[in-house]
Amino acid sequence: MRQRISYSYFIGIGLLGLLSFKTSFVSTWDEGPSPAKTPAEELATFRIEPGLNVQLVAAEPMVEDPVVLTFDEDGRLWVVEMRGFMPNIDGTGEDKPVGRISVLEDTNGDGQMDASTVYMDSLILPRSIALIPGGALVAENSQLWLTKDTNGDLKADSKTLIDPSYAGSGLPEHSGNGLWRGMDNWYYNAKSRLRYRLNNGKWERDSTEFRGQWGISHDDEGRLYYNYNWSQLHADLVPPNYLSRNKNHTPTTGIDHGLTIDRRVYPIRPNPAVNRGYIPGTLDKEGRLLEFTAACSPLFYRGTALPREYYGNVFVCEPSGNLIKRNVVEENGILISAKDPHPGREFLASTDERFRPVFQATGPDGALYVADMYRGLIQHKAYVTPYLREQTLNRHLVLPVNKGRIWRIVPENWKPAKPVKLSKATSADLVRELSNPDGWYRDMAQRLLVERNDKTVRQPLMELARKGENPLGRFHALWTLDGLKLSDSQLLLGLLTDENALIKTTALRLLEPIAKTDKTVRAKLEQQLLSSWEKAPIEQILQMSFTAELLNPKVSHQLLAGIVNTYGSTALIRDAALSSLQNQEFAFLQTLLKAPQWQTHEPAKEIFLEMLTTSIVRKRNPAELSALLTLLEKEPMGWQEKAVLTSLAIQGSTTKKPIKLDAAPKLLARAGSGIEPSRLENLAALFEWPGHTAVKANATKKSLLSDDEQKLFASGRQLYLSTCSGCHGTDGAGLNRFGPPLVGSDWVLGDEKRLALILLHGMEGPVEVAKKVYNAPDILPVMPSHSTMDDASITSILMYIRNEWGNNAGPIGRQTVAMTRVTSQGRVVPWTAKELNTYMLDAKTPVGK
Repeated sequence: MRQRISYSYFIGIGLLGLLSFKTSFVSTWDEGPSPAKTPAEELATFRIEPGLNVQLVAAEPMVEDPVVLTFDEDGRLWVVEMRGFMPNIDGTGEDKPVGRISVLEDTNGDGQMDASTVYMDSLILPRSIALIPGGALVAENSQLWLTKDTNGDLKADSKTLIDPSYAGSGLPEHSGNGLWRGMDNWYYNAKSRLRYRLNNGKWERDSTEFRGQWGISHDDEGRLYYNYNWSQLHADLVPPNYLSRNKNHTPTTGIDHGLTIDRRVYPIRPNPAVNRGYIPGTLDKEGRLLEFTAACSPLFYRGTALPREYYGNVFVCEPSGNLIKRNVVEENGILISAKDPHPGREFLASTDERFRPVFQATGPDGALYVADMYRGLIQHKAYVTPYLREQTLNRHLVLPVNKGRIWRIVPENWKPAKPVKLSKATSADLVRELSNPDGWYRDMAQRLLVERNDKTVRQPLMELARKGENPLGRFHALWTLDGLKLSDSQLLLGLLTDENALIKTTALRLLEPIAKTDKTVRAKLEQQLLSSWEKAPIEQILQMSFTAELLNPKVSHQLLAGIVNTYGSTALIRDAALSSLQNQEFAFLQTLLKAPQWQTHEPAKEIFLEMLTTSIVRKRNPAELSALLTLLEKEPMGWQEKAVLTSLAIQGSTTKKPIKLDAAPKLLARAGSGIEPSRLENLAALFEWPGHTAVKANATKKSLLSDDEQKLFASGRQLYLSTCSGCHGTDGAGLNRFGPPLVGSDWVLGDEKRLALILLHGMEGPVEVAKKVYNAPDILPVMPSHSTMDDASITSILMYIRNEWGNNAGPIGRQTVAMTRVTSQGRVVPWTAKELNTYMLDAKTPVGK
């Protein structure tokens, strides 16, 4: 889903790029061979932040090609070794069963692993592991297996197939991975729509939202973090599977939220052996990588070994740049963002080209552990361009393979402590560990308590949840109770008035399945929410918007009407409210149209009414739509009616199968209805009734956009409303002090690549539109980058703005955004108008219609 561009394009541009590279690049940074170094030699190549040290934990032959690390309850390190990955430049023999999973131990306490047990071998490209009672879930050969060690010798004795299609794709870069245990006791995956859970002794598979590419982790509140090779850090702002509940609504935010538009990296050596090194802007004048091309394994650090300022940071691997970036996470209500605390210097970087950090984990000692594949070539055979092939062969980067190191990052003068063996801990001890300041212990204690299924801990857990000193310990206690199926309605109802926002929202979330089946609990919950929402923090408002789905419609509509009226300017609140309204959209619309507070026009209200109407149309209920058209018959046409009609008309321009009505709508049959002719034409195309056959409307637009492009146009409207209308207006006319108009703008109607560059990188300074110059303070000084959005979303927005409000620029190529993103690599600041036009001229791309 996140594929930016067809791979045939890469091969094609690779041939051209290779020629360009040979003829036009000055070899001021040409690198010779990069021979393999010993672990001690590689250690000397690291530059780490002041006050920290890098220590060797294990190296070949004990580990080879490590790709995943995890620690068990007794502090042993489990390593997934993808030993079959790219044994040569063509990947010949990659399907051989040579992979393995090893368990490493430090038996003498000196901090280095000195004992290794092979848990499993003869595996084909193993890629994920999750430790479970008496064994492990293991993903290999694209399948998910339940493996068991029945006699405690750390060797698998059985292997049972759980899911034959776990990984989806057979390509290592685009296959499911992760098996990350979330706070809610589900196992989540990257590059996947699947999650798994052990329920009553059986493993169940469930669908969830698509996330990321390689690696996944969570923060203290359970929010999932992941990334894509081109965008270093994304996260979910809401719990899984909430925003996808309403099949009539497509959310525009909340899941896959980009945390930082900063793509810049700062290697300390040239990086010529990257797949697109020949493209100008990929490498700087010294041959160093300018931005992420292989971001992976984001880890939200919750350990206690590193200094306090590192807690809650997210570390991201960039193996192509031989570095790890540090990001400081900032919270602002229900939104989170991240930034590099010291641009220009990375958290960890190496001058060794073979340092390939691909995975990170926190250990029970609180240290940060790094899996280093240690090889010259990390690109899979499917994507090796001619340029990269030449670099790899000429500089002898193919061999040796089957090396690998595991590093530990700790403070200076740090000494390893003897690991605590939690497998021997009593259940009472584990309850106490739920409040440990170290996140590894909290997570492990929760997991072990749930897996033991020891019901005797119910009362201690309830006491901890009710009045524990550490809010995170209380949070884990609540989820442990849930995992044990011991959640208590009275406890949860009492916590709805707790002082801590995390406890309140968690209690509300955990009450949902109880209230769904217990009318008494539901009535108490309804009363509590109606009486408290106006004074609730926005974090609880967000959860209330989700919980509203299970309430009596009369109550939920009253609650949601108030919430959307107050917080509707926040896109995430709008999406949350709509997620709770499946098949109730029309009834809720009627409530809003009559509500006194919804009579005054506000942009946020207009946006919400449009989105609500879109959901009604997608439901395709003839009776509801007939009633809706009847509601619109009153004169004169106010802002509410116009918002509804705008949505109806856009859906009419994209529908393939018209909706059959029993009778002609008076609104459409009456002359002088006040509806614009183009809107009327689209509305007529949405419906059929006796004597009227729907025909494709708007011949001009239909001739420009195919049916698939019309779908992008329609989805582009929803994305535009959430991300762009705050500055450019819902009608594209621009807003004073925010953004210039898009209607008739040559920046919109002109070269599609230039327009894509504006969304990808942003724009600043004065800009001329329709012979008028706009500049601060008449507009904002900078239009921000939207580079964290995927290519399909940006394409949808561009398709929309180029063909709405009288704009008729026609379709934008499906690969335009992807190719533009690739060829403009290295751009990390907004464009000025002059600079962008110069760039287009230099690229010999005509500017204009």
